[in-house]
Amino acid sequence: MGEIRDVDNKLTALEEQIEALKDDMDQLELLSDLHAEYDKTLEEAMNLSPHDRVFLARHPKRPKVDDYIDALFDDFFIQRGDLLNKEDKSIYGGIAMFHGVPVTVLGHRKGRDLKENMEYNFGMPEPEGYRKALRMMKQAEKFGRPIITFIDTPGAYPGLDAEAHGQSQAISMNLAEMSALKVPVIAIVTGEGSSSGALAIGVANTVYMLENAVYSVLSPEGFATILWKDSSRADEACKLMKLTAQDLYEYGVIDGIIREPLGGAHHNPSVVFRDIDEMLVRELRKFRGKSGADIARDRYSKFRNIDSVVLREED
Repeated sequence: MGEIRDVDNKLTALEEQIEALKDDMDQLELLSDLHAEYDKTLEEAMNLSPHDRVFLARHPKRPKVDDYIDALFDDFFIQRGDLLNKEDKSIYGGIAMFHGVPVTVLGHRKGRDLKENMEYNFGMPEPEGYRKALRMMKQAEKFGRPIITFIDTPGAYPGLDAEAHGQSQAISMNLAEMSALKVPVIAIVTGEGSSSGALAIGVANTVYMLENAVYSVLSPEGFATILWKDSSRADEACKLMKLTAQDLYEYGVIDGIIREPLGGAHHNPSVVFRDIDEMLVRELRKFRGKSGADIARDRYSKFRNIDSVVLREED
């Protein structure tokens, strides 16, 4: 992972130099050299290992849920609270328009700096967050709105207060209710998707992942700690866990992969926004004319069949 970290740092430094000189007509030769060096450095970001992809999935500059909402949707109206206890800011969502169609959109929110990380609990929802998400999704079902979710979490918050307030019950309720929703649900794993904390907004008719996103039952560090009592073997764990988009697409766990620019989505987010927009238009079109019962049945069957598909591949 150190190698891709060094490449990323070099790319960021070159981007800053290019941005600072782009309007200086006296520096055209230097700009040309910087662009050439940038292109050469990008080549070092090819053929990434699973551990490299974990690094990129967790990158602090990676686009966040509010970036996707701002770029892809119009007239966004935020919804807050679970109507029981409090507002959990680690789940962000509301009602919006997508190409003239009303939708409900929501996702995990990590924050861009330490202050926001603390405010949003590093993207780890408490039960209030999952209840808020379910409230939004049930409302979407009531009014016939498709649901689009953006997954990026290290997992549900494991604190004592969360457990006391019904963390397990809130997650299990989401899994059960989402499996029966009679409106289309499209989920996109944009960063890291870990454990039931991710799945609690990921029971979808269609599941996509960004090229450098990861999706697994727990973190590589947690896997290594359980298996070898040594979290420093996370690199080795990544290879065993089959957590990359490429692995999961091969096993049939996800339906497609959104390509990222070399070096990761944070180096050119507009390309990723464009491709997600095209995917959403294409996927939502597939549900036109389908009954709510058929939509719910298809989603239920999709998840019931995943185990058999994976086992068949491993045999």
